[in-house]
Amino acid sequence: MGVEEALRSLQEGGPVLVYDSDGREEETDVIIPAGNIGWRDVRFLRNEAGGLICVAMPWEAGERFEIPLLEEKLDFGGSPEYDDRSSFSLPVNHRSTRTGVTDRDRATTIRELAEALETPSLSFREEFRSPGHVPILLAAEELLDQRCGHTELAVNLMKEAGLKPAAVVSEMIDDDTGRALQKREAENYANENGLVFVEGQEIAQM
Repeated sequence: MGVEEALRSLQEGGPVLVYDSDGREEETDVIIPAGNIGWRDVRFLRNEAGGLICVAMPWEAGERFEIPLLEEKLDFGGSPEYDDRSSFSLPVNHRSTRTGVTDRDRATTIRELAEALETPSLSFREEFRSPGHVPILLAAEELLDQRCGHTELAVNLMKEAGLKPAAVVSEMIDDDTGRALQKREAENYANENGLVFVEGQEIAQM
């Protein structure tokens, strides 16, 4: 399977498994379009992926909503060893949620974040509160020409699929080792469950 299959899966609302690259995080993330996510999708990510459930958004979302990269605001911030910056911005809850952490609450927050990208008149502060339970990741301004992390790969896939440029991403964790699921195991999981597995370099070459 390759990029074309990945785009079709995303257009149908299905998940795609994306491995970034050797020598980088060397992790596989499950990626799902944010616009139509339901609480069962959040449950799937929680049970089958196991990593942090975040929403990847384009750079312009940060500028429009006036939300910063956290490492630029925290005096104890710092970049990871495999990259020159972190993509983490604010963790938020939509104001209509209760605790924000349940599968239903997180699904609501995720959908509303995707909708916010299409609502020019929206006041981010009036719609969302922080701290919350859905971390926002801001992609590099020039996407894959500037950075090839899962944030950029996910946003790029959404745009190529003709979808709202917001994606849910969650790392796949190995229950037996407590480490990131190895690439081969992630491929096997995809094959066994009829899912699409694609590598970052394939997306970058589109």
